[in-house]
Amino acid sequence: MRSMFRQLVSRLRPVLRAGPVVAVLLAPAVVAPGVVAPPSAAAAAAAASDAPGGRGPVLEPGGTETAVCADTPLRLTFGSAVRLGTEGRLRVHRADGRVVDTVDLADPASYQRFVGDARSDYGQPHRWTYEPVVVAGRTATVLPHRALAPGREYYVTVDPGFFRGQRGITSPHTWRFRTADGPPPGSRRLRVDARGGGDFCTVQGAVDSVPEGNRSQVRVDVAPGTYRELVYVGPTRPHLRIRGAGAGRTVIGYPNNNVLNGDSAMADVPPEQSYCPRRVLPEPDRFNCWRAAFGVDADDFRLSDVTVHNLTSEGGSQAEAFRGNGDRIVLERVRVVSFQDSLRLQGRAYVTDSYVEGDVDFVWGTGGVFVRDSELKALDAGYISQVRNAPDGPGVVFAGTRLTRAASVPDGSVLLSRIDSRFPASQAVFVDTVMDSHVAPVGWGLTGFDCTAGQALRFWEYGSTDPSGTPVNTGERLSCSRQLTADEASDWRDPARLLDGWDPSV
Repeated sequence: MRSMFRQLVSRLRPVLRAGPVVAVLLAPAVVAPGVVAPPSAAAAAAAASDAPGGRGPVLEPGGTETAVCADTPLRLTFGSAVRLGTEGRLRVHRADGRVVDTVDLADPASYQRFVGDARSDYGQPHRWTYEPVVVAGRTATVLPHRALAPGREYYVTVDPGFFRGQRGITSPHTWRFRTADGPPPGSRRLRVDARGGGDFCTVQGAVDSVPEGNRSQVRVDVAPGTYRELVYVGPTRPHLRIRGAGAGRTVIGYPNNNVLNGDSAMADVPPEQSYCPRRVLPEPDRFNCWRAAFGVDADDFRLSDVTVHNLTSEGGSQAEAFRGNGDRIVLERVRVVSFQDSLRLQGRAYVTDSYVEGDVDFVWGTGGVFVRDSELKALDAGYISQVRNAPDGPGVVFAGTRLTRAASVPDGSVLLSRIDSRFPASQAVFVDTVMDSHVAPVGWGLTGFDCTAGQALRFWEYGSTDPSGTPVNTGERLSCSRQLTADEASDWRDPARLLDGWDPSV
């Protein structure tokens, strides 16, 4: 058991460096998913008056007068900064005393949970590694391993020492609350609100409520707030539309990455539990579907007016903010924020009026993908895209995009796209692009082969200008890339050319 725990801690450490939003103060620690919202003003004021030997922390949710979301996080606000212990249990009980969930600080199983209906390629449930407790100053937020049942009363107990130097909660009367009944089955309009004003407190809670095999659109409105959680939409829940209150107001994020839940983490997990479903590239895609902050394996999915942020730090391994692995996926007015592999799309997808930032391959996948009227910002020297389409398949078209950079990114340090010898027919098309001088004169990169073996490449470009509108000098571009004609460029401005008849505006 100790060996298993050490392995788990080694996987969690990279995420410790990825916490710009909260500081996690625990031994085998990683920032927890779930909604990490500040306590209410009343709760904070009450907690501030706590003193040693006085009453305990303010507990939320607290009381049975007002029902709360079944997927609510649990929150304790102390009178001063608090730290987790190294052992001890927090238990959630039904009113009749039955324990329905346990967070055990010394048990590796407590650091794993199911997310959505995620199943491996073998049909077995997949578990994510996560952290069930996050501590930020005086406040500890706990995300249970699963949503509670609607319309029930619960109480919570906490062992002494679960929080260092704090006495426990042993009475079944101290921390009690009840859950709301939830929306009617089959609801086509759902509301998520981190502060409890909706049908659900988490985005995943709303996703999980959609019936498997859903055949008509379900809309989920997400209120302003920061939703610190892993989100996964499985292939059995198509026709889902998630809309925030604006990319600057609704933020969904989590520090997931390759070390925590990708290839590096799956080495010792049986393939029956770890192989990715719906693998477009059977061998390269074996384990890399589990590392995104927001992952979608469903068809007919739309996301708008939100920021999706993978909180993994720079150099912390591959870390998709958004991964779409279905047919007919649309992103509208979305901010996608990470470093490596920020936006991954595999299948027909349409991205418009959006913003993507990163440093290495921060738009990548298999195509066919149409990106229109969007900004792609380089945070460091590296590569904007990597497209792994099939020899006869569509890749990615960027139409009317703006290629910007962070102030520290030097001239000539970024390539439009790169590809290795496994995918010699890669298609990346840039039409009517405004690009700064951080884009290298050669434009494109090849790994493991050269242009003599790259005759099937479709590295194409037309109408590139600098920010002042002056045409870019493309005379030094990679020899097997090509400048399109005006007629060819006109064809590629039409999404239908790439998307095989699908109209994403419908």
